[in-house]
Amino acid sequence: MTALKLYLDEFDEIDYELIAIHSVLEDYRLAYFLNQKLPIILSKSKEEIGVTIKEGEAFFMKYVFSDPIQDIHWSLIPNKNEIVVKKKSTGQNLFLNTAVEIATKVYLLSELKKVDYFLKIENNKGTLDVDQIIKTINTIDRISTVYAVNPEKIKSKNNLIF
Repeated sequence: MTALKLYLDEFDEIDYELIAIHSVLEDYRLAYFLNQKLPIILSKSKEEIGVTIKEGEAFFMKYVFSDPIQDIHWSLIPNKNEIVVKKKSTGQNLFLNTAVEIATKVYLLSELKKVDYFLKIENNKGTLDVDQIIKTINTIDRISTVYAVNPEKIKSKNNLIF
């Protein structure tokens, strides 16, 4: 019997561009402004991205657009979410043995906690100029900073597989 070896490095190829966006805008407003400035039509997806942490599971909604002509897929994802966990109060305090709600912030990419949103562009094989996209996004009011992120340097890049 022969043994087959499968090298995981073959599947570790990154075929997307990642743009970090710092903004105070709500996700639906940002999607609206991106639709106005870029040649895309982002719409809210029914599927959410699930991230599991020790307190529970957090779900991040996403806005998606697929360009069938160029076969490019766009996704707008918030980086921050909050989950509320009910725990019984322990220790000696006024609220002994009562249910307490504890809110925990969850990040899609925990090493980039200051980023509010990510714009993921899949299958861009040099057809789109990412620097021009960044300049266009930067013209939107209430966006403070936009820059490209190298996905190779992100430890939690598996959260971007969806």
